[in-house]
Amino acid sequence: MTSQVSSPAEQADGAVVGEQRKPAGTKDVRRLDRVIIRFAGDSGDGMQLTGDRFTSETASFGNDLATLPNFPAEIRAPAGTLPGVSSFQLHFADHDILTPGDAPNVLVAMNPAALKANVGDLPRGAEIIVNTDEFTKRAMQKVGYETSPLEDGSLDGYSLHPVPLTTLTVEALKDFDLTRKEAERSKNMFALGLLSWMYHRPTEGTERFLRSKFAKKPHIAEANIAAFRAGWNFGETTEDFAVSYEVAPAAKAFPVGTYRNISGNLALSYGLIAASRQADLPLFLGSYPITPASDILHELSKHKNFGVRTFQAEDEIAGIGAALGAAFGGSLAVTTTSGPGVALKSETIGLAVSLELPLLIVDIQRGGPSTGLPTKTEQADLLQAMYGRNGEAPVPVVAPRTPADCFDAALEAARIALTYRTPVFLLSDGYLANGSEPWRIPELDELPDLRVQFAQGPNHTLDDGSEVFWPYKRDPQTLARPWAVPGTPGLEHRIGGIEKQDGTGNISYDPANHDFMVRTRQAKVDGIEVPDLEVDDPTGARTLVLGWGSTYGPITAAVRRLRAAGADIAQAHLRHLNPFPRNLGAVLEGYDKVVVPEMNLGQLATLIRAKYLVDARSYNQVNGMPFKAEQLAEALKEAIDD
Repeated sequence: MTSQVSSPAEQADGAVVGEQRKPAGTKDVRRLDRVIIRFAGDSGDGMQLTGDRFTSETASFGNDLATLPNFPAEIRAPAGTLPGVSSFQLHFADHDILTPGDAPNVLVAMNPAALKANVGDLPRGAEIIVNTDEFTKRAMQKVGYETSPLEDGSLDGYSLHPVPLTTLTVEALKDFDLTRKEAERSKNMFALGLLSWMYHRPTEGTERFLRSKFAKKPHIAEANIAAFRAGWNFGETTEDFAVSYEVAPAAKAFPVGTYRNISGNLALSYGLIAASRQADLPLFLGSYPITPASDILHELSKHKNFGVRTFQAEDEIAGIGAALGAAFGGSLAVTTTSGPGVALKSETIGLAVSLELPLLIVDIQRGGPSTGLPTKTEQADLLQAMYGRNGEAPVPVVAPRTPADCFDAALEAARIALTYRTPVFLLSDGYLANGSEPWRIPELDELPDLRVQFAQGPNHTLDDGSEVFWPYKRDPQTLARPWAVPGTPGLEHRIGGIEKQDGTGNISYDPANHDFMVRTRQAKVDGIEVPDLEVDDPTGARTLVLGWGSTYGPITAAVRRLRAAGADIAQAHLRHLNPFPRNLGAVLEGYDKVVVPEMNLGQLATLIRAKYLVDARSYNQVNGMPFKAEQLAEALKEAIDD
């Protein structure tokens, strides 16, 4: 969805505030500055679809937003169990926000498992909407409830709304030619309608979506629309919901432009397509499906009209092998994967280093080791990206910081790969990949020019005066070798994994030549031009918090909270992890304390300590979930006061 908004304003993730007023009807309307909602149920209850639709309507309304989908690790965990709970959290506001929120103000629990799995995250006074039809004795016992939490007083600290969602949905669809089981599947749309009424969300987009999604089954589309409208009407008429809420558009949160809601994987896909167009090269993706990277393969396969070719290989090794072949053939080549796939691709990444060809390796990081937590987030592949190959095989590393930033990071990774003829790692993660936020669609003239010049003829003169093509004769500025498209007359040359002779590219076992080539490849990566690190330090603080990747939102929200409380703290965030920005050492030397929050056990901190001899303090979390702003604020306050 797209919307027009006006100029930016810096505001912190503030508390919920509001005022009541009487509308034309009989119910009060309370104005809020922000709300955090979490939909939770079985993985078959459609919670991701429900959250996505609410998000789309919220984006079209003009709120700033951030989302956190949370999937079960198993493809189909047993129904009604804690491992099978799927949730979707949405934080939306009338001002600039940075995270999906620490604690939900509203929980929609479709069954006892969803309630038990999520109630511990709720602050006292939060609203809980439960589907009472699912609170049977057997369902409650399955998750360890000896008595009904709806009746035993354990939820007295919350605003509880018991709603028989299933019964009401079936009743609303009684005139449709559906079985009871088919009708029950629409209960998520009833819940969506109720929440849309509560928060004054637009409805037209959801109805259009349902008609499009079920275009081949119009009776199912109309049934879902009927359930959606019934949920809206229930909120309007029931006495249990005496108040609805308004969250105004974020009119001052963004620069003027056309916006749409976008997830990290979708933004990354669009960034790759844009890079291909700006480079005037065909885009080739060689990939094998793996969570949470598969959406990129799915999306790029839709865009053949932009010269995109996707190849779903039989395994990870074949996927990157095909991509490297496409790079040799003159394409902008990409392979997408997650940590386990990077392990399988490591030999071919080393081959790409040796061949010195542009190749993008997109790693959507997830919890490990091995299969680990395939649907949960982590940023623990940094050292793997830096060093996970045999021999000295340096590879540049770029990391986006928000879902929308994945678009720009893809362009930057492509710039480096094409300019310096090198494979490049792009390190996103599950939090960015599945999360979403508003994205301003850039104008064409804002995109970088990525066009490259292929080798056209001889580039070296021998002692006898004859002109030849040397495939490893380098650009003196970038140290990049020429890129020769196969089949170009006179530009025939050898490729392979055995060490090359400098200049000629002939096979060489000469020790001095190997030493020279290893050092040259390292010098090429070390010499990559990247922007200086920007530091946000308005008060001359003595403590710096340094982050990378998806920790940007929680860190920035925590820093805002600390500054609002009067604390002095500086913030910097790395996009380029290899090579580091040239001013990083000087920045680090300017502070007494450096704190590095990471969703790993201290990988960036290890690199910082080793390279700059700085006593960087790690603050680490590896529980499969992103940091919470309040949690980080407390840790940073301790570091300041220490």
